Amino acid sequence: MKILILTGKFGMGHYSASQSLRLQLLGAFPGSQVEVVDLPAYAIPDASEAIYKAFSLLVTRGSGLYNIYYKATENATLKARPLLADLFQDKLGELLWEERPDAVIATHPFCARLVADYKEEVSSDLPLVTCITDLSSHSEWLNDATDCYLVGSPDIRDRLVAKGVEPERILVTGIPVKPEFKRPAKRGCRGLGERHLLIMGGGLGLLPKKDKFYKELNAIPGVRTTIITGGNQKLYDRLHGRYENIEVVGFTDRVYDYMAQADLMLSKPGGITLFETIFSELPTLAWEPFLQQERENARFLIRHQIGRIAPKEPEACLDAIVRLLTDDIALARMGQNMRRLKGQLEAQSLERLMAALTVGAGKEAL
Repeated sequence: MKILILTGKFGMGHYSASQSLRLQLLGAFPGSQVEVVDLPAYAIPDASEAIYKAFSLLVTRGSGLYNIYYKATENATLKARPLLADLFQDKLGELLWEERPDAVIATHPFCARLVADYKEEVSSDLPLVTCITDLSSHSEWLNDATDCYLVGSPDIRDRLVAKGVEPERILVTGIPVKPEFKRPAKRGCRGLGERHLLIMGGGLGLLPKKDKFYKELNAIPGVRTTIITGGNQKLYDRLHGRYENIEVVGFTDRVYDYMAQADLMLSKPGGITLFETIFSELPTLAWEPFLQQERENARFLIRHQIGRIAPKEPEACLDAIVRLLTDDIALARMGQNMRRLKGQLEAQSLERLMAALTVGAGKEAL
C-alpha cells in the first residue's frame, strides 16, 4: 500500500508529526510505502521559504491579530477557498498523478482542504485521513471529504462529534511522536540524589534574557539543568560553559534522551511537545502561551493535571521550578495522570486505520 503524507512547515510541528506518523506506519506495516511531501515546497519551491518566514512573523509579531482571526473562525463554516488555492490545486493534481497513492494523510488543515476540494472537483474516492496536530476542533480542520480523523484525546473526539462528525470517522491516537519517546524513561527514583531540569524553547527566543536568571538557576541546590538552544547560536555561545550546573546543547535530534533523563521540563505548550512529554511521562512547566492553539494545549495540561503554567517574571519562574522539582507527591501524581492519558488512546488504532484504507474510503471498517 502506498500512502502520501502531505504537510507544510508552518511551524515545525506539522512536519514533525508527519515524520513520526511515517515511522509508525512503516514500523507497523513494513511492506507499505509511505512518503512525506512538504506541499508548499513542492508547489512553489522558489517561494515556499518566503511564505514560511512571513507566517512566522505573523504569529510572533502579529499574534494578537492571528488570535482574533483564529477565534472568529473557530466554529465557522469555511467555504471560501484558501489563498493561492488555485495554484496549489494544479500542483496537487500533478503530484497525485505522479505518485498514484492508495491514500493521503494530511497533517496541516490547508493540505486537508486542498485534497478535499480535489476529491470534490474530480469525483475521486481517494481515501483522505486528516491528522489534527493540536488539541483543537477548529473548523479549519473539518471537511466532508475526510474519511477518518486522527485526534489527540477523547475531548477532541467529543468536540468533533458535537460539530457533526460521525463518531466512526474518528480515531483517538494521540498526536504522533517518534517511537523513541515511548521507550521506558531512564530517570531514577525521585527523592534520591539530584534533580534534572530540561529547558526547551531557546531556538524560539522564549528563554529569559537576563544573566541573573541563569546565575540563580545554576545556584539551586541539587539541581542540574540542560538547556536546548536549538538553532539559536547566539544563545548557545552566550551560555555554553559558563555555569557549572547547566549543560547547554545546540540542535539535537535526540530530544527523547534528554526527556527520558529529566524530572521536569520547562517549554512552550505545543501539541507535539505536549504529547512527547506525555509519552515520556515527564511533568511540564509551560511557558505562558501566546497563540490560541497553544492556549488550548495549556488548558488541557492544567485540566488533566500533568503540568503547570510558568509565571512570566524570572524570579517567580525560578520559585515555581523549585517548588515543583521538590514536590515528590505532585510529580508522582502528574506521572500517574500521564499514564492514564496514554491508556485512553485507542489500542491498535493504526491497524484499524490501515484496514479502513485498504477497503477504500472505508467508513464501515472504522
